[in-house]
Amino acid sequence: MGREAGGALSARTVFQARGLTKVYTMGAVQVHALRGIDLDLYEGELVVLLGPSGSGKSTLLNILGGLDTATDGEVTYRDHNLTSAADNELTEYRRQHVGFVFQFYNLIPSLTARENVAVVTEIASTPMKPEDALSMVGLGDRLDHFPAQLSGGEQQRVAIARAIAKNPMVLLCDEPTGALDSATGVVVLEALERVNRELGTTTVIITHNADIAGMADRVIHLSNGLISDIRTNESKKAPHELHW
Repeated sequence: MGREAGGALSARTVFQARGLTKVYTMGAVQVHALRGIDLDLYEGELVVLLGPSGSGKSTLLNILGGLDTATDGEVTYRDHNLTSAADNELTEYRRQHVGFVFQFYNLIPSLTARENVAVVTEIASTPMKPEDALSMVGLGDRLDHFPAQLSGGEQQRVAIARAIAKNPMVLLCDEPTGALDSATGVVVLEALERVNRELGTTTVIITHNADIAGMADRVIHLSNGLISDIRTNESKKAPHELHW
C-alpha cells in the first residue's frame, strides 16, 4: 500500500497527506491545530482517530472532507489534489465522494426518515434508493416516521443512511456516538461497520472513547496536532463486543 516504485499512488491509496499544517488566527493569537501530519488512508479500511479535545482530530477530518483547507502541506484524494482545489471543485468533491456523520443528527424535522435521505439522493450521480439505505441501517420499518417519532439512536442511523445514500467512497464520522448511551451507541457502530463491510466504504471515525478502537483496522492517536501513534488491530472486535 502507499506509493509504488516511481512515486505513483497505489490503487488502494484513498488519501495521502504530507506535512499537513493548519493554523487558525484568533486576534493576536495563532492556534496550531495541525503541526505537520503525514498519513495514508486506504480503500475499504475502517480507521478510528483517537485523542483528547484540541488534539486536531476534527480539523484533520474537515480537511480530508473538503470542509476546510490546510495552511501548509498537501493532501490528495486519489488523483485529486485537495490542497489546490477551488471552492467549486471542493463542493463537487464533497457532493460526489464524501458522506458525513456528525454527533448531532441535523435531520429536517418536517420530513420523514425517507424524505430526509431523499434530499441527498437528489443531488448525487449514482444514489441508492432511500429505502435501501435505511434498510441497511436497520430502519426499513421506520421509513415514514418523523425525527420526533424516533429515538436518538434511530435518528443517528437515519443520518448514516443519508450519508451513505449517495454511494460515497469515503464516510467521515465525527463523534457519531457522542450523544448516545453505550447500548444505543453500539447499534450505531454496528450500522457503520456494516456499511464499511458491505459497501467497501473507507470509514474514519473520530472518538474520544478508546473502547471503540477495538473495531478498527487501524487506530491513529493524535496529540497536540501531531500523530503520536498508529496501531493495527490484528484481531478486530465486533461492535456488540465493545463496552464503555
